Amino acid sequence: MIRQEIMKLRTLIGIIFIAASLVKLASIWGLIQPDWVESVSQQSWTVYFAPLLLIYIGVVQIIESFKEDRDQWLRRPLPIGEDGKRIYCAVSYGADEYIFRGEPFHGAHLRAFCGGLRMDLRNAVITEDEEIDIHTFLGGVVLYVPTSVNVVVRSRSFIGGVGNETDRNVKPDAPCLHIVARNLCGGVSVRVN
Repeated sequence: MIRQEIMKLRTLIGIIFIAASLVKLASIWGLIQPDWVESVSQQSWTVYFAPLLLIYIGVVQIIESFKEDRDQWLRRPLPIGEDGKRIYCAVSYGADEYIFRGEPFHGAHLRAFCGGLRMDLRNAVITEDEEIDIHTFLGGVVLYVPTSVNVVVRSRSFIGGVGNETDRNVKPDAPCLHIVARNLCGGVSVRVN
């Protein structure tokens, strides 16, 4: 219980740091004109350094709040969509885990808003090319994929990114997972182990 409260507090602190830095950047770019923001820093080197430092501290606080306890991941049943195939997973302010144990995989839509989502596809049955559509905002997604599939990543990220740690030497006729990721202050990690 105490660890969950610490996680929530650290996440809140991270969001406050990021929001404050975005307000500062918006005032620098002339999108807003609050007088108190201008009085905070007048030095030219701090104009961009301070907001970037606050964003960094905020993101680190959010990420560290999810690294403290490996048991905080809630194992959920696979949420099959209305089409009976593609799964839809969304998490906000928490951490969910989905594990395939021999079920067929037919693509997924994954959303992480201020939280984490982990999906283990290593034992999934993948017989044809499939697409995984991922959106993150101040959150992250970890995908574990089988070694028998090719992985192609397309990403649009702002202060975030996609790390692809899969083997690039899979057979050309193997099924392909097409990962389309859009990250805003968040990230995706694609792993085999």
